[in-house]
Amino acid sequence: MQKDLRASFNQSFSQEKYQAFLADLNKATQNSLEFRVAETPIFVPKAFKEKLMLTCESIIDVIVKDDFKAKTEKAIPAHQIVPNENKHTSFLAIDFAVCQDEEGEFVPQLIELQGFPSLFGFQYLLSETIQKHYAIPDNYDFMFNDFDRKSYIEAFRKLIVGDEKTENVILLEIYPEKQKTRVDFEVTERLIGVKAVCLTKIIKEGKKLFYMNEGVKTPIYRICNRLIFDDLTNFPDLKTDFNLTDDVEVEWIGHPNWFFRISKYTMPFLKNPYIPTCQFLSDYQGNFPENLSDYVLKPLFSFAGTGVKINIDKSDLTSILDPENYILQKKVQYQPVIQTTDGTKVKAEIRMLYIWQNDEARPTLLTNLARLSRGEMIGVRFNKDFDWVGGTVCFMEK
Repeated sequence: MQKDLRASFNQSFSQEKYQAFLADLNKATQNSLEFRVAETPIFVPKAFKEKLMLTCESIIDVIVKDDFKAKTEKAIPAHQIVPNENKHTSFLAIDFAVCQDEEGEFVPQLIELQGFPSLFGFQYLLSETIQKHYAIPDNYDFMFNDFDRKSYIEAFRKLIVGDEKTENVILLEIYPEKQKTRVDFEVTERLIGVKAVCLTKIIKEGKKLFYMNEGVKTPIYRICNRLIFDDLTNFPDLKTDFNLTDDVEVEWIGHPNWFFRISKYTMPFLKNPYIPTCQFLSDYQGNFPENLSDYVLKPLFSFAGTGVKINIDKSDLTSILDPENYILQKKVQYQPVIQTTDGTKVKAEIRMLYIWQNDEARPTLLTNLARLSRGEMIGVRFNKDFDWVGGTVCFMEK
């Protein structure tokens, strides 16, 4: 996106340098990477960065309104409501495609958003390793709001640990040692001391929760939640002391209800030049747009792109029995924008990552992640056997 930096990076790139970078990244963790890391970071100029940030702020303006909770009550499935919801989400992730407008200018377009944590730990490590192996200009950074590496960790620790001891705070997952994102759990523990604990290892006694910490039964006062209900459906015979919907005496950092409230369900409430038109399917009452080839159908209650239908016709829409649980969104045309060393270009998606401290009125932009793609969609399964694709980070002009 920043032509001079891209040209300089590509000129100095070599497979040997990339393999050394990967080796160093894997060496820094006990868990080998289960997802592809791209050959390059993204260099984002200030003008594009400002478009991203202003669009995010317009989204936050909607989320902080007094009526937001009332508008999103139906976002939470009745059988998945978790008690003791806090006043706002602890995390906010906002995904944008890099596109091009009619004048040929690069612009962001919102893809989706979620009130759920992302790879805050891994992005810290990834950016550090990139800076070790590649020349990144001093006026480009992966952080925002004057954070440096020390204050990044301090803010992350304040959000998750708060005033508790680290042993009384856990990161909750289902079989964390098997998750593709387990490297993030490892880096998070290294940065702030909080361990990943499997749901099956939680001990419930009345309303109190415990886990075995190096053989010692230890109370849990705070849970950083990385577990979503969709994951539990993969284990229908799972036996646990604790269910997410139980009324227990813990503070959720990333309360499960916010995963639903801030999601695809939120998108019809958002209006901005960089946010594509979006409506609940039920709102059309059968009067669908004629140009359905310009739209994508998304189920509200799905994760990681499952159930998304890109090529639709009217019969796809009329056959849906619960249209209130779907959105029809104007298609976003990703523009191949990142020049590779073989002369081709790849698509890019940028995720802006916010934390929201309990004592603050609005979330704070902390960092970002990005993904490069040659496939029809961004996800890993659409980009198998390609190079210059996968996870990365943006360094944005200050």
